[in-house]
Amino acid sequence: MSFVTDTAVFSTAYLAPIEYFINIIKYDKIYIEKNENFIKQTFRNRFSIYSSNGLLSLTVPVKKINGNHTLIKDIKISYDTPWQQIHWKSLISAYNASPYFQYYKYDFEPFYNNKFNFLFDFNLQLLKLVFKLLNVEKEILFFEKFEKNYPNTFDLRHITNSKLKRDFQIQEYPQVFDDKYGFIPNLSIVDLLFNEGPNALNYLQEQVRN
Repeated sequence: MSFVTDTAVFSTAYLAPIEYFINIIKYDKIYIEKNENFIKQTFRNRFSIYSSNGLLSLTVPVKKINGNHTLIKDIKISYDTPWQQIHWKSLISAYNASPYFQYYKYDFEPFYNNKFNFLFDFNLQLLKLVFKLLNVEKEILFFEKFEKNYPNTFDLRHITNSKLKRDFQIQEYPQVFDDKYGFIPNLSIVDLLFNEGPNALNYLQEQVRN
């Protein structure tokens, strides 16, 4: 795609990976797709962090009211298992020793105590929180119906596909357990926030320039 545009469309994501945010800060207008079918085993309902045992992926369990044809906006969160408690304890265990976890933890903690009905709403509120913590001002827009190709819009919906292998190189930054397993790239944005704090936006902007 060779056109020049200041608009891009992204899939919803649960505390999306760093690549997602490197791209999202590039564009003046951002759309979040709410009318696509839910695709399992993607970052739409999972995120990856750096635990004491290395890479750890955590998943929000969901209910698909229309099976595989359920639109992402209609996907409900399941509370049949204590996933909120598991995710929050995992974040504490992974990042309690990071430089900025104590600084940000009270912003994230309510998401693991309060219940959201729909995954899309949960992700959207987390995205808005991350923008706030990064000091990024972005208006989040939505298309009224699904299109395979939106006119004059750069399509970045593929970024949330966790199975898609890409040669994605980013600058290293200190991580809590990098002395054990080395640098792990493209983890959830929380890994960058908890380790880099207010410098996180500068880091993202530097990757854009590179």
